[in-house]
Amino acid sequence: MQYSRQITTIQAAAILVSTIIGVGVLPLPLFAVRAADSGAPLVTLLAMLLAFVGLALVALLGMRFPDKSIIEYSEEVLGKWPAWIGSACIIGFFAVLTSLTAREFGEVVVTSVLKTTPVEVTVIVMLVLAAISTRNDMTTFAYIHHFYFPALLGPALLIVALSLKNAEIINLQPIWGNDPKGMTGGVLTIAALFQGSFILTAVIPSMRRPDKAMKASIVGILIAGLLYVAIVTATVSVFGAEESKVLLWPTLELAKATSLPANILERLDAAFLAVWVTAVFTTLFSSYYLTIHSMSKLFRLRDHRMFSLFLLPLVFVMAMLPLNILHMYEIIQNVGRIGLILTIAYPGALLLISIIRKKRGDRVGNTPMDRSG
Repeated sequence: MQYSRQITTIQAAAILVSTIIGVGVLPLPLFAVRAADSGAPLVTLLAMLLAFVGLALVALLGMRFPDKSIIEYSEEVLGKWPAWIGSACIIGFFAVLTSLTAREFGEVVVTSVLKTTPVEVTVIVMLVLAAISTRNDMTTFAYIHHFYFPALLGPALLIVALSLKNAEIINLQPIWGNDPKGMTGGVLTIAALFQGSFILTAVIPSMRRPDKAMKASIVGILIAGLLYVAIVTATVSVFGAEESKVLLWPTLELAKATSLPANILERLDAAFLAVWVTAVFTTLFSSYYLTIHSMSKLFRLRDHRMFSLFLLPLVFVMAMLPLNILHMYEIIQNVGRIGLILTIAYPGALLLISIIRKKRGDRVGNTPMDRSG
């Protein structure tokens, strides 16, 4: 299978950032303070490092097999049937992740903005938008992410910077938290918020320079990860760990408590929600695209478009299964932790076995349009 090599290293990094920054931004500080109180920023930083391990493994595999996605080269490394089991687990996991992302979006919207609108309506609207968008090819997929990248990063950094005028440094002490015992669980939960970066497995075969995949990974994880650390630091320093624990979406409360200079805007939550909706779309777009793209590779199809609407009813039904917000977040944490096996342990096993068995794909030259077509 040959891919059209159009995606630059910068675009690959932008895809990673806009995929990682998504619906999880709102409850992120809550997960962190529950794990380690004032040590929440440290937990977030450790989660970023753990997530980078998985991303680095994916990048190394992509550089080793530059012409194939993980669905394709896993068969070469493991054999057909073991690889089919692994691929089916990946497809199922990201389908579930897509449904949970859509449900979380719906819950936030009907709780904060459209209070009389049924959650089913908001969920199906976002899913239909994502399903239609996934009918594009990988080059258009990259352009969409690249276009929205500045709109996601700029406002988020602005809110964090403006909120620091209300910060109290004492709220961040001790930096390792009062009870470090819960840090491990918190690190796993927050690392699960980075799992959208697995989209890199589908992006690398379309990169002009697959050998630059590690560079794109480092840039992407640093931008998204440090933004997450900054959001958690700002939230804890403004509200304190104990107050943050009783807020369902601390980041949204941080936006409400932040104003522009000279009171041009006394509250930034409305503007923040507008940006957040875009962030949710890019994350949902990536997870949906990865699911149907992987399905097309598994069944040896030349095009993934036929799955875009076929998968929609199943994802919608799964999105409606959680009973309420608390049940939804319980499922999200459990599914996220289990998913780390697929996004970190599985690529690690593939890389190790490919090295032992001396399996390697065709090398790609350094010319920008090498192997295009």
